[in-house]
Amino acid sequence: FNCRQLMGQDLSGMGVKELQTLENQLEISLRCIRTKKDQILIDEIHELNHKGSLVHQENMELYKKINLIRQENAELHKKLSETEAATEVNRDSRTPYNFAVVEDANVSVNLELNSPQQQNDVQHTAPPKLG
Repeated sequence: FNCRQLMGQDLSGMGVKELQTLENQLEISLRCIRTKKDQILIDEIHELNHKGSLVHQENMELYKKINLIRQENAELHKKLSETEAATEVNRDSRTPYNFAVVEDANVSVNLELNSPQQQNDVQHTAPPKLG
């Protein structure tokens, strides 16, 4: 069979047997084409499912990292609040020099040394000698 006959042209001189053979040949060719197309689509579906699984796995890991960072931030905010509260308590004391000590096994010790605030109408005096 020539290409024009496969395309459905130049069929006028053909008999029933020849047309039946051409039709069978076209059906076999069509089955082969459909099988190949189906296999390509199946392969693409498998590849997309695999990629989707990888993306899902990566998303889960990122969510875990986000939650860990949120927990760390919450702990840091708590420690900062505790340190600020301790500093506020020491600012209200009557001693001329303030210091803050936070006693917590999970928090490092922070010391601050501040001189008392001077008022404009009071003479400046030298700080007392220590030791």
